[in-house]
Amino acid sequence: MVTLIELKKEKMLALKNHDSDKMNVLGIVISSLQKLEIEKKAAGKEITEVEMVSILNKTIKELTDEKAMYEANGRAEQALSDHRQIEIIKAYLPKMMEEDEIRKVIESLPDHQIKTIMQTFKKDYAGKADMALVNKIAREYQG
Repeated sequence: MVTLIELKKEKMLALKNHDSDKMNVLGIVISSLQKLEIEKKAAGKEITEVEMVSILNKTIKELTDEKAMYEANGRAEQALSDHRQIEIIKAYLPKMMEEDEIRKVIESLPDHQIKTIMQTFKKDYAGKADMALVNKIAREYQG
């Protein structure tokens, strides 16, 4: 998992390299993480990998929506910038489980009910598995 300190170093490197897209998107992510870190420290806790992935995914979703708006309005340059920023963030996400890996985990479970499968993946594989894909595969094991 990438840390806040590493992201700050990456942002400084982007600044030195005049990479405005990377600098801007890392600034957004760092700001969100710092806000969360303050909240967590007040409660005596640390940021978890799941929370880190959640912030990265939320930023990707926001940029994807913004990109679609730019494309709809014929602003190709801004859409390209958003696309590049999305790719930059994706590089910091953990590798997601493949379909065959998800099937192996499901098959290793003693109970193949959707509720059990989803709870297992939310607890043990949060941020590492696409929950929509897990749900789709879990449905194949029903009846």
